[in-house]
Amino acid sequence: MHLTPLTSLAWAYQLHYYLCFRTHRRRPVFAARDHADFLSDQVRNICERHNYHLLNQQTYSDQFRCLVSLQPTQPVAKVLQTIKTNSSRECGRQFSISAPVWAGGYLARSVGRVCISAVRRYLIQQAKHHGYEARLLPPVYRYQEPKPVPLKAAHAFFELNHHLVFATWHRRGVFTSGMGKALSEYWRQVAARRGFAIDQISVVPDHMHLLVRIVPKMSIEECALLLLNNGQYFIGQKFPQVLIQAGLNQLWQPSAYAGTCGKVTTALIKAWLNELD
Repeated sequence: MHLTPLTSLAWAYQLHYYLCFRTHRRRPVFAARDHADFLSDQVRNICERHNYHLLNQQTYSDQFRCLVSLQPTQPVAKVLQTIKTNSSRECGRQFSISAPVWAGGYLARSVGRVCISAVRRYLIQQAKHHGYEARLLPPVYRYQEPKPVPLKAAHAFFELNHHLVFATWHRRGVFTSGMGKALSEYWRQVAARRGFAIDQISVVPDHMHLLVRIVPKMSIEECALLLLNNGQYFIGQKFPQVLIQAGLNQLWQPSAYAGTCGKVTTALIKAWLNELD
């Protein structure tokens, strides 16, 4: 059964990331107040030009920390490269620095409105939340990775957790627990091949929730499209009769929700950066 792949998505999202990077060889380039203020202004201007929403920032003598809100199409690695390259060039000109201003590595962590533990509990409670728990054979499937797959990127320390929600076309009740299990197993194979990780899945008939981790060079939209298009292909090949019976020639709505989460919340990081001023 042929189903047309999705090429873009309409998004509801809240994507917040805490970023940190150091000066080359830990030199105290920004020890002077005017140097630190210049860097802050440059980063603010860079973010405005490239449509990054700078939520907060803090400059130290030998490092820079910030909290940014991004769009689903914006990979964290590209954002960091843009900020570091442009600010290094401008600071080098302003302060007559011939060597690179920034070291090669960085730290990137996802944060969000709620902690990751709350998101995990929410996924576990989907059967109860949607009233399927009391059924003798509830059409629900849940998966949680017992040993999370480690992800790596050169010169980077990162933890980028995302809560994704996908819905079926017109919210038709397509999925059974068996289909949910089969699709989840296939998706984990896709993740292994494409370099990201799926830590948790919760499937109900007309939508599903996932907790995924991605590498910095991948945008969450790229990850979502990989899941949606591979999932649609798999269901079309393995369960075409279900789609025919439901009168569907498209499995998914061309839209999704994405929210970041982490061990701490966005509000806590904001408050912490303010206290360090």
